[in-house]
Amino acid sequence: MAKEPQTPLDDELARHEQESESPEQEAEERLAEGELENLIDDEGGTVETADENPEAQVLAAQVEELEQSLAEAKDQALRAAAEAQNVRRRAEQEAEKARKFALEKFIKELLPVVDSLEKALETMQEEASEVHREGVSMTLKMQMDVLNKFGVEVIEPHGEPFDPQVHEAMTMVPNPDLEPNTVMDVMQKGYLLNGRLVRPAMVVVSQKAG
Repeated sequence: MAKEPQTPLDDELARHEQESESPEQEAEERLAEGELENLIDDEGGTVETADENPEAQVLAAQVEELEQSLAEAKDQALRAAAEAQNVRRRAEQEAEKARKFALEKFIKELLPVVDSLEKALETMQEEASEVHREGVSMTLKMQMDVLNKFGVEVIEPHGEPFDPQVHEAMTMVPNPDLEPNTVMDVMQKGYLLNGRLVRPAMVVVSQKAG
């Protein structure tokens, strides 16, 4: 069968069909263009930061919270150690204080015995036997040795300036031969226990002559 001759209209339609692309080809081109755009975006786009990542924000917050908790725990541990050291130091000081001054009341009760021995030795007349005087003197010395062994010191400030911290003025007497506020006489000795005043010395103090 002979082929029908083509009209000019047919020729024009055929030319347009050849020039136009099939839907499949157009889709492939669009896909290729899309991949190219994605590639460009990947290469030229910005890197996602932690601020744009919720999970990273949560982790950062947890790390900061743990660091703060650790710092607080260290601070509390240091405070507890310091407090324990202070408590131990106070306990040691109190124990040392108690050891040093545990005998204070006993010493106060014993001092009148020492006073009596001293007065007895002073008032012995010549008619007293040497053995008697020596016995009292030895007893007094033994008594003082025991007191000294436990930290007792005698305050006998004759001729020294008056000190109200350790002296008790019983009276003041004008005396042109001494500087004012000088201890002229000791009526009763004073005593210290490990540096603490147990009994002040009772003294007579000089004053400027009128």
